[in-house]
Amino acid sequence: MTESIGSRPLAGTRALARLLSRVEGGQRVTDLVPGQALVIGLTGAPGVGKSTVTSALIAQYRAAGRRVGVLAVDPSSPFTGGALLGDRIRMQQHATDEGVFIRSMASRGHLGGLAAAAPQAVRVLDAAGFDVIIIETVGVGQAEVEIASQADSVIVLLAPGMGDAIQAAKAGILETGDLFVVNKADKPDVQQVVRDLRTMLALGSWDAGWKPPILTTVGSEGTGLPEVVAALDAHREWLIASGELERRRLARARDEIMAVAMGSLRARMSSVAGVDLADLAARTAAGELDPYDAAAELLASAGCVAPEPAGG
Repeated sequence: MTESIGSRPLAGTRALARLLSRVEGGQRVTDLVPGQALVIGLTGAPGVGKSTVTSALIAQYRAAGRRVGVLAVDPSSPFTGGALLGDRIRMQQHATDEGVFIRSMASRGHLGGLAAAAPQAVRVLDAAGFDVIIIETVGVGQAEVEIASQADSVIVLLAPGMGDAIQAAKAGILETGDLFVVNKADKPDVQQVVRDLRTMLALGSWDAGWKPPILTTVGSEGTGLPEVVAALDAHREWLIASGELERRRLARARDEIMAVAMGSLRARMSSVAGVDLADLAARTAAGELDPYDAAAELLASAGCVAPEPAGG
């Protein structure tokens, strides 16, 4: 079954919410006409104030008359599979604004800080006519960097007291940032975090023509947010002028195609008749069967051709 929204904006918040629910359930959505939305990824460790800064960003963009869609990815409940925290409760000031749409999405065990349905959800919001789409990831650590492939501009949010210089230097998530924002700048040691980031930037290699700026904010007061928006606009201009925006969006499309293909393959594997996966696993664990031969048997049963092992 498919759902189509055509080339016209969705008819209201409830219709959009229902469509996103279908997207999260794995339903295909057709006839999405791409818009020109700025897609912003906002990521960082738990407790740095992602939801507070997101709310402050919404206020900035709404003051400029721009429609804003937000996908707030929450950890999943181990019992229901739904969003556990519901970050929308931190954005209540925008609840009655018709120019703002906020959706909490459960990660449902998907690694990388995002939900599996996030790419399709972004396409839906873009087609619905939003000017800015903010993706707020679940609290991430050092290796969950999927947000870099899903956004035009990535904000890495940090805060004082969240780790020393060594932690900052080795955190893979920092390598994905287009902007670094040190939140809670009214707390002690904020300048130490800024110095650590400057040291890391001096050691790293970045896209020619763009060196990520380091900004400070107090999200709860809105302090520093106009500068963040100005930096995002400058990054957008650089993306367009350098051709990087097109490259990133092509890469995003390739990733989405591969994700859909792999999801279909997994579904096909799980429904293969005549093959006992538990038996294959038992034989492989006992050393009676090579993993490649087991995979080949499974793929053959599904009508697929198994790849040759690397190196012959």
